[in-house]
Amino acid sequence: MASIKQMQITFDCANPERVARFWCEVLGYVVPPPPEGFASWDDFNHSLPTEQQGSAFACIDPSGVGPRLYFQRVPEGKVAKNRVHIDVRAGIGLVGDERLATLEAECARLVALGATCVQVLRADGYNESCIAMQDIEGNEFCLD
Repeated sequence: MASIKQMQITFDCANPERVARFWCEVLGYVVPPPPEGFASWDDFNHSLPTEQQGSAFACIDPSGVGPRLYFQRVPEGKVAKNRVHIDVRAGIGLVGDERLATLEAECARLVALGATCVQVLRADGYNESCIAMQDIEGNEFCLD
């Protein structure tokens, strides 16, 4: 039997810390402690060569259950649809109007953080309602 591996989800972005802090708010994640020997992430960042400063950031699930999220600066902007996206499971176990109301309330909270609501997909008899969204740099995700 194969052993279970930990995983990390990596985002390419222009401003790693800004996008990481957005996802901390979305998911209830936290910024991990700075590396040993540094009092803060700012201290660590200033210790790097100028061209590497601000080039990466991460956030973690404080319960240790969810994957680590890693954000790396890349020179190019987003140009096409994500091939992989995150589903934020805000409506687990809910159906119909109750599910849609819960998803719409979460959507409003995330829009206030800088997300964009792309499309509300209403239940169709086969799929339950979900909301397609984009984070602060245009990466697609769904409220499910």
